[in-house]
Amino acid sequence: MRPADLILLLVIFGIMYFLLIRPQQKKIKDHQTMLSALRRGDQIITQGGVKGKIVKVKDDENEVEVEIAKGVNIRVVKSTIATVVNKTEPAKT
Repeated sequence: MRPADLILLLVIFGIMYFLLIRPQQKKIKDHQTMLSALRRGDQIITQGGVKGKIVKVKDDENEVEVEIAKGVNIRVVKSTIATVVNKTEPAKT
């Protein structure tokens, strides 16, 4: 293998890192930050398209209880939450 081929291979790997790997890692980190900041009252959308409002956050079980209709609550694994639509303000003490 010629030195020019090795340099070209390293340049291609560097480009792939900055175009594919690094943005994916940033997206994962942002999603983990969003999940850790979930609180009661947040309106969410799951990856399955279910919209609801968080009623209870169960940190020890990695689950949240979501109200999808009046009086209808479901348990959802935190990692399946895609987005937070409306964020509630922290309670003032």
